[in-house]
Amino acid sequence: MTTALITGATAGLGAEFARQLAEQGHDVVLVARDEQRLKATAADLERRYGTTAEVLPADLTDDVGVAAVVARLSDAARPVEVLVNNAGMGLLEDFDRNSIEDEKSHLKLHVQTAMELSHAALQGMLARGSGRIINVASVAAFLPRGSYSAAKAWLLSFSRWANLAYSPRGVKVTAVCPGFVHTEFHDRMGMDKSVAPGWTWLRAGRVVREGLADNARGKAVSVPTKRYKVLAAAARILPDRITAGPPRKPKEPVEGSGANG
Repeated sequence: MTTALITGATAGLGAEFARQLAEQGHDVVLVARDEQRLKATAADLERRYGTTAEVLPADLTDDVGVAAVVARLSDAARPVEVLVNNAGMGLLEDFDRNSIEDEKSHLKLHVQTAMELSHAALQGMLARGSGRIINVASVAAFLPRGSYSAAKAWLLSFSRWANLAYSPRGVKVTAVCPGFVHTEFHDRMGMDKSVAPGWTWLRAGRVVREGLADNARGKAVSVPTKRYKVLAAAARILPDRITAGPPRKPKEPVEGSGANG
């Protein structure tokens, strides 16, 4: 039985990757900041699928947290066959209005952390001649959408190159590029989700199912659903002012909710 390590594993796409990989028969290593949620998720997976679920609490915007996950990926006695770099965050404001510290954490999580974990995982995978790396990017990687798009574009470009370089040596690397997905992600960043029409929203189960299948087939890029494949293709030829899309806006505060206090 092989082992899969998933970052950001307690919610959204990360939780769905953990569930589907456990259902496929993989043992899982779950990485996230909230230890209690990790333990609850692990217990649920073990109960439902009979898999072994290991918890690894770590803040992946912090060097100590990253080092802990690198150490786990580098443990030759407990090899990791599948790495899912899913942990992410969003910034609601424009680049000039965010603090530089928030922007640095955002860049570290999406780019530097994913790079370090991929590098650590590759050592064992290449030595064994087998392995899979899935980098959760975004359809935003094809669009001019601020520093989030820029970070996801790095993941996309890196994955395309890495799959070309390492698939002949047995390691498949895929960038999964979903659009809007019904998860906690946009709620946590405080985004008003009504700015995006209903047809743009996807279910996490479908995104993960298509991403895992494309990775198993050795595809470097997975864009779930035909509608987003069309959007990604159109982004290459349409003017930036069109592909930039609607501006994000915060949720309206609810009276009595304590939103301002």
